[in-house]
Amino acid sequence: MKIDEKYEKDYETVKVAEIGLVDPLTGALVFKSDAGKELHMTAFSSETAHLISDFLQGKRGVLPSVYKMIEQICEESELLLVKVKIYESGGIFRANLYFTGRKEIVLRNFRASDAIALATFYNIPILVRKNLLQGNHSSKT
Repeated sequence: MKIDEKYEKDYETVKVAEIGLVDPLTGALVFKSDAGKELHMTAFSSETAHLISDFLQGKRGVLPSVYKMIEQICEESELLLVKVKIYESGGIFRANLYFTGRKEIVLRNFRASDAIALATFYNIPILVRKNLLQGNHSSKT
């Protein structure tokens, strides 16, 4: 299967339905699939939660330096981030980032919260492993 193909047998596309804070330091979000299934994520930074919220509202003026670095690497290498896959590993949410362009690259096992922020910034699909959508899960990112 090509990196940008739509069919993902074990994954379902989701949208960030809600984003907020648990406390001044901790972010939380709710993913929702087209079928109405949800996944709740917590235990990531409030800074990342604010970024995701801003990106969802179309506010893209302030980009943290590490995200700027990724953007510049992609531009220089003629790569585009095309999707993010969220999964659980060892009790925490992780993500794979899929790039295409001059060649296809998959960056594996990164913090889910940063991958979600990038996906919302670039308005690309976020896929979540289907088995995580069958109930409310909460885990660290």
